[in-house]
Amino acid sequence: MAIISWLSSSIFLSLFTLFCLSISNASWGAEAARESCRTISSLINKDLFHTMFLHKDDAACPAKDFYDYNSFIKASKSFPGFGTTGSLTTRKREIAAFLAQISHETSGGWATAPDGPYAWGLCFKEEINPQSDYCDSTNKEWPCYPGKSYKGRGPIQLSWNFNYGPAGKALGFDGLKNPEIVANNSMIALKTALWFWMTEQKPKPSCHDVMVGRYIPTEADVAANRTAGFGVVTNIINGGLECGIPNDARVNDRIGYFKRYAQLLNVDTGSNLDCANQKSF
Repeated sequence: MAIISWLSSSIFLSLFTLFCLSISNASWGAEAARESCRTISSLINKDLFHTMFLHKDDAACPAKDFYDYNSFIKASKSFPGFGTTGSLTTRKREIAAFLAQISHETSGGWATAPDGPYAWGLCFKEEINPQSDYCDSTNKEWPCYPGKSYKGRGPIQLSWNFNYGPAGKALGFDGLKNPEIVANNSMIALKTALWFWMTEQKPKPSCHDVMVGRYIPTEADVAANRTAGFGVVTNIINGGLECGIPNDARVNDRIGYFKRYAQLLNVDTGSNLDCANQKSF
């Protein structure tokens, strides 16, 4: 069934791509049709989404039935630049990169897992057995609320008070007093991941800008070998723990997911996939 579903999704994607290319090259007016080609749902339909996340709703996954397709599509509409910027290749590659990163953060896969280790994204919705409450008490702009834990939650595993605070402010919830909502509301959970993806946090660029070609390395970036590509995105997300390490298993897992999703979207991954030779931000 999974193979049939993938084939039907692949045929749909190929036909839709040809249609969009013909529309973009047409000299006659077809603005509505062009707009329909620049939506996330034009590149990922429900069947393809479920092919990508084959096991997210298994009984073994704590996030069973949490991350649904409709919530993903609705959440993406709050960030109109996501998956709609640049050429068709750029759009597909950004979506594949985003889904790969959140899949690693929420993965329930293992080396010999059914359908492979990269079919188990979105299995978790919050960190299990956190080592701390992720409260940076030195941060006075986003002070921790007594008794609250800012552990990893949602698809990007949003962590620390200095991320929960601004995410909540941007998305309309109290991230400091009610961080639990990120693991209890699928729409908010997905929006936090997209917020993190789209938001520049200097000196880090946004993941979005890196994947759509807007990242211009500073002198410090050049010195740190932070060359544009999927590896810099990993550096933005967790470079302090994963980058500058040859053949790191966590980095390889992110790349494995990226390659699988890129193949399903019929797009190449581009270069500079790892951050083994990069210094963290």
